Amino acid sequence: MGLLTGCASDDTAAPECTSTPNGTPVTAAPATDGAPTSQNLSLNPEIASGYRTGMTAVRTSTYAVSTANPLATEAACRVLRAGGTATDALVTAQAMLGLVEPQASGLGGGAFLVYYDAKSRMVEAYDGRETAPAAATENYLRWVSDTDRTEPAPNTRASGRSIGVPGVLKMLELAHREHGLTAWRELFDPAIELADNGFEISPRLAGQIAESAQDLAVDAGARGYFLEADGSPKAAGTVLTNPALAKTLGAVATDGAKAFYGGAVAEDIVAAAGSTAGGRTPSLLTTADLANYEVKKRTALCTGYRAYELCGMPAPSSGGSTVAATLGILANFDLAALRPADPDADGGVPDARAVHLISEAERLAYADRNKYVADPDFVPLPGNSVLSLVHPQYLKQRSTLIDPQHSMGTAQPGDLGPVPLGNGPQPPEHGTSHISVVDKYGNAAAMTTTVESAFGSFHFVDGFLLNNQLTDFAADPLDPDGTPVANRLQPGKRPRSSMAPTLVFDRDEQGNRGELALVTGSPGGAVIIQFVVKTLVNILDWGLDPQQAVSGVSFGAGNTPVTGIGGEHPAIDATDNGDHDALVQQLRAMGHEVSVAPQSSGLSAVQRDGTDGWVGGADPRREGAVLGDIR
Repeated sequence: MGLLTGCASDDTAAPECTSTPNGTPVTAAPATDGAPTSQNLSLNPEIASGYRTGMTAVRTSTYAVSTANPLATEAACRVLRAGGTATDALVTAQAMLGLVEPQASGLGGGAFLVYYDAKSRMVEAYDGRETAPAAATENYLRWVSDTDRTEPAPNTRASGRSIGVPGVLKMLELAHREHGLTAWRELFDPAIELADNGFEISPRLAGQIAESAQDLAVDAGARGYFLEADGSPKAAGTVLTNPALAKTLGAVATDGAKAFYGGAVAEDIVAAAGSTAGGRTPSLLTTADLANYEVKKRTALCTGYRAYELCGMPAPSSGGSTVAATLGILANFDLAALRPADPDADGGVPDARAVHLISEAERLAYADRNKYVADPDFVPLPGNSVLSLVHPQYLKQRSTLIDPQHSMGTAQPGDLGPVPLGNGPQPPEHGTSHISVVDKYGNAAAMTTTVESAFGSFHFVDGFLLNNQLTDFAADPLDPDGTPVANRLQPGKRPRSSMAPTLVFDRDEQGNRGELALVTGSPGGAVIIQFVVKTLVNILDWGLDPQQAVSGVSFGAGNTPVTGIGGEHPAIDATDNGDHDALVQQLRAMGHEVSVAPQSSGLSAVQRDGTDGWVGGADPRREGAVLGDIR
């Protein structure tokens, strides 16, 4: 299982930037109905792989990094130790994650980055989200063509139609150009070396390969890399080498992102996306789509919450606004009085009244998100500003809709004036990875990165997987009344996301931004918002340390009657659908339809520790690790 530790600051201590075990692994329980644990991809984007009880936070002096895999964390830690910036560490971490955690992110995906520059004290938001091909139509995901109204084969996700123009690499290149110190070429060396020499498949990756083997087998490249010659999934401990990825990374290291968005790699991407092998419906992606991709620098969404300022990602991510709206609603309640009783290392059991209030606030925030938020370059937000969704007075009015004793079930979007938008069915969202970094210069980065579902579209090319990000669009462009929905597919448009990389700052009495206080974020599809809200409340309202906060019970709700309580947590009795669990019983008595399905968050949190440095936590539900100059 994953690890949490600090890297040593002198030669007499443990080997520098090397992970060691922390916590006691508990194997994931099999699904009681025999179905795969990720059957509901919007709630379980990747398989549940257990829990590590008793994890303890790590304390560092000047820098820290947390990623979803210890090999990536170690490589990024070494960049920071050598004097690199947070951006430098991101580049190395992403290159490594694409190799050792290919089911979640990689060169073929996209990302959102919120970055704090300590010298200027500015927060910047980088949008590296994928875009739809220029030839895509609003019915691109549901019909082969306007004359052939059959679903793309074998399904929308596994067809070429789900593949958007990747954005993460060009985004990282821009961020590095503006904030990097280490030479671009050097940042890829760890991943290139490991790709050539090989690494052991982790238990989590092995479990995901086994679950996805049937889909991986359709693509010749994916089949040859992830499966044995007889078609069986490669097992944990098997050594994988990836010379094709080493070659791709070498070209990018030498020539920059242009080696990916043009030339032979771009031609290979287009050919793979357009393949009809296995009866797949081809993409309409072209080399011009790749060449024309642009990273967007957007204004970070910064809002107040009690004594803090939170800065997150604006649209087309709904993560920043929905987290801010949820907390803005909760600001009208005394959450501090509802702290978990006697929280242990695993965060304890949350108070049912607190879970109720938070879930209701999330329902209201998701209702607005579902109706109003999309790519702002195509669909303007109400009042042409995201601030309309997070205005304190508006959120105070929304808070009055919460009954402290009973769940509302499903919330209605707020009235933000006349807008020509429908409110159709919401598409599911899937898997991701997250990186949190602070460097010794005081800079910080929160980046959430993804290929969408586990293994993306299953199209494997030049050592990496292509995303299925376009399935985050609403497949049906119209609501039942025939009104266009905000998140419908349009050529060149970016699909809405729930990714919520977040930076938190102290505020002075005048409301001015103070010191950086916290860096956090999570993978998890549409549930990312709930994971991040849980962590922020755990730390800011209830005073838990970062490890307790991310380890704590996962809970929350989208805009449905179902409230999730993560049954993977050792404090929750998930047997018999949670019927014997006290928290579940209390919530059901308040009208909640409670699910105790395991939740596969991958949270990380790095918090300022007074004047002494940093303290970090990694999610016990995945393989993540925190490293830094330990103290």
